[in-house]
Amino acid sequence: MSTSYLPAGLPIPVPEVDGLSTQYWEGLKKNEVWVQRCKDCRTWQWGPEWMCHACNSFDTGWEKIEAHGRIYSWERPWHPVHPALKGHGPYLIVLVEFPQYGNIRMIGNLLGDPHQTVEIGGKVSPVFEHHEDATPPFTLLQWTIET
Repeated sequence: MSTSYLPAGLPIPVPEVDGLSTQYWEGLKKNEVWVQRCKDCRTWQWGPEWMCHACNSFDTGWEKIEAHGRIYSWERPWHPVHPALKGHGPYLIVLVEFPQYGNIRMIGNLLGDPHQTVEIGGKVSPVFEHHEDATPPFTLLQWTIET
């Protein structure tokens, strides 16, 4: 049984049919964050693409990162963006930057009090929300303020 931050009824995230993001989603199931890195120019990139954003090489791979980042931007939505979120606002969304990995950025929910103070540059840690009872099973990457 999993503890869920988000209500039931939201679409289940799955890798694209072409399999491009499979390494990312499989990593989350093991409490790991994997991102792409070009094998030619060594540039980090997110989101996943078939070619490098920097040098246009098709030789990209995946590397595990330590997903401790800082808040680059944030938002506190009050209105539901999906019918399943009706009555679940406000909540916090953060854009997390990883200076140690070429300043790539990932978006996600910030856990905790939705009225908490959020500071640009604040440090965050990953939280892995497992949904093993879902079909198919999946894991979400959420964020929490580092103390």
